[in-house]
Amino acid sequence: MSDDSHKPVLLRRERLVAAGVVLIWTILAARLVQIQGLQRKEFAHRARRQQTIEQTIPARPGDIFDRSGRLLATTTRAESLFVDPSRIDDPWGVSLSLSEAVHIDSDRLYERIGASRNSRFLWVKRRLSRDEADAVRRLDLPRHCWGLRREYLRQYPQGTLASHVLGLRDIDGIGRGGVEQAFDALLRGRDGTRRLVRDARGFVLDELDQVAQPVEHGQDIHLTLDAVVQTHVEHQLDRLMEEWKPVAVSAVVLDPNSGEIVAMASRPTFDQNDPGAGDGEGWVNRAIAAVSEPGSTFKPLIVAWALDRELLLRDEPFDCEQGEYRMGGRLLHDHHPYGVLSTADVLVKSSNIGMAKIGERLGNERLHTAATAFGFGRKTGVELPGELSGTLRPLPLWTDYSLGSIPMGQELSATPLQVVTAHAVLANGGRMITPHLFASGRHPAPSPRNVVTSRVIGEEAANWVVRVPLVQVVERGTGRKAALEDFQVFGKSGTAQKFDAATGQYSHTRHVCSFVCGAPADDPRLLVLVTVDEPTVGGPHFGGTVAAPAAAQILRRALLYRENRTRFAEDFDDAVPAR
Repeated sequence: MSDDSHKPVLLRRERLVAAGVVLIWTILAARLVQIQGLQRKEFAHRARRQQTIEQTIPARPGDIFDRSGRLLATTTRAESLFVDPSRIDDPWGVSLSLSEAVHIDSDRLYERIGASRNSRFLWVKRRLSRDEADAVRRLDLPRHCWGLRREYLRQYPQGTLASHVLGLRDIDGIGRGGVEQAFDALLRGRDGTRRLVRDARGFVLDELDQVAQPVEHGQDIHLTLDAVVQTHVEHQLDRLMEEWKPVAVSAVVLDPNSGEIVAMASRPTFDQNDPGAGDGEGWVNRAIAAVSEPGSTFKPLIVAWALDRELLLRDEPFDCEQGEYRMGGRLLHDHHPYGVLSTADVLVKSSNIGMAKIGERLGNERLHTAATAFGFGRKTGVELPGELSGTLRPLPLWTDYSLGSIPMGQELSATPLQVVTAHAVLANGGRMITPHLFASGRHPAPSPRNVVTSRVIGEEAANWVVRVPLVQVVERGTGRKAALEDFQVFGKSGTAQKFDAATGQYSHTRHVCSFVCGAPADDPRLLVLVTVDEPTVGGPHFGGTVAAPAAAQILRRALLYRENRTRFAEDFDDAVPAR
């Protein structure tokens, strides 16, 4: 076959190749037009998005102050270390270097990086010390795989002072317990955001201010607590723990007229600056979250309520049967054999038999009404999470046994705050108040922070119980160890036997000893309740011997401080100046 015969075939192939090339170039041109023209904005936006990052601007939590402006909680800046696991080429080398700089386990960090290889972010250690942050900066590691981020560190300048009231903020800045949780909405603020432009290596080139969300820092708040009084209260509780070796102790100092909580403390406690160092028992705020039978501290409330309803006379005699009295199938005893006692002396001598006879006169329905009126069986409304309501059984569950038990403070339970709030009714002339901690801030605290008052009993009955029998309790009764030279003190002791669920009976060796007192008797300005749960050494274990001396010293110091704040706050304010 001649060469001429191949020419048509070659020509067709050349034309097909040429057509293919033209088609390819046409497609490429069309795609280029599409990219440069129709999809230019879309791809530019995509490229820009790949070069920008959105960064959170954390809000600084507000500070917490006491009533005089002393700093209780504040926030400082700290740096936290993170890595980008997806960009780490040498996980073991990076783990070893970082662990040496910030004092963590290198093997554990290596495992965490390996488990997060597809992740762009992993915390290594948060809230570094200044030395640790400087050590990290000196490392010869690729900058694209690690970084330091500024965060806020919550600090409590007074250490463990008022730890149960304050609570703490966790590592993520969330309020946990106490005021930190209760007022978290006010304290936390609102984080802002900003967008940053970075290069391929991850270095920031520019900040896009026009799309930033402004940060709103948290609000400062002032509490009704007084750090000076709080300090003295906690010293007294430490002494009680040392002297009596109890399971726990608590104390509350309350203004009975305004409902302001001047001090509140519990032992055992915890350190907010080192929360991992304590045990679980130290986290319980026993002033609001520990319940026990109020015992004899309940007796004045029943007497006042009965006097106000004219069901009882002030000078009425009660035969206390020389210390033994049978109520149906139950035999009641007094600690000492008494004959005929007046209404006042039933409280002064803390006669169970005298109170049982008052209970028989009132009946269960009136007793239940009285207990409810004084706030038992419901929360006080204080602005703290974890408050318990105590127990007050429904009236249909009460029996003839209750006629003797309820008037002496058995068959119901309450928190220390409930008990001292109930006694505030007597101290302020008959009004139920809501105890509270919030003093002031840029905005009012949420409900139920606002104080609520209601009339429970008349002023005449309340004043008589305070100024006659409760004063005499301290002068010649079970509370003589609470007497003070500076003030006329009124008070009532309580010694509640702990119920043993195993035996179904009250224990003769395990007690909750308490004492509630106030002064001056003619115009009460402060109330103090000290509760000692199950003292284990020394004796005898009665409220008047275990709790009364500490309660009286707290009361004295608080009242004298109120009269001369400069003198008694001098040492404290030298160390912690008011803002």
